[in-house]
Amino acid sequence: MRARNNIGQILFALYPLLIFAGLQFLDARSVGLLVLIGLALRYRAQAVRLLTGFSIVQFVVLSIPPLLGLAVLATNSETLLRLYPASISASMLILFGVTLFYPPTMVERFARMQEGELSPSGVRYTRRVTETWCAFFAINGAIAVYTAAFASREAWALYNGLLSYLVMGTLFAGERLVRRRMLRPA
Repeated sequence: MRARNNIGQILFALYPLLIFAGLQFLDARSVGLLVLIGLALRYRAQAVRLLTGFSIVQFVVLSIPPLLGLAVLATNSETLLRLYPASISASMLILFGVTLFYPPTMVERFARMQEGELSPSGVRYTRRVTETWCAFFAINGAIAVYTAAFASREAWALYNGLLSYLVMGTLFAGERLVRRRMLRPA
């Protein structure tokens, strides 16, 4: 089961490269259909658990990528298909951003799962990190929109399939290292 879950995560991380390859042989509608089938298969067993307890905002935000997939089916638009990474960034921006107004922040929630109680300085730190992630998702989403609308398939795949993951991984790893130091018990 764990191996299947890891394969699913790898495939979704490689989404832009798979789209790039798929568009070499298929139209956008066919590739979009494969993406929707992949999403349905990936999350079918977890759907009820994932949706239980969600607010309306969370439900709407998480429905953006599948709705984009349905729009691709209806229009056969490659541009809409290439907007999928931007829709993920927009969804994450909204999910993280809402927690800035309705604490605890997203990063505070993650930190509490690993660290337990946080000091007031730890709460302030996790708020700043949540703000940093919001800035990343906004910038990443803007670049993803630009590459989807104006860049070649190759440039789109390079940014969305490699460069954005490198930046995201660097931000994540750096934050984890700093968090250990910042949230270390006195």
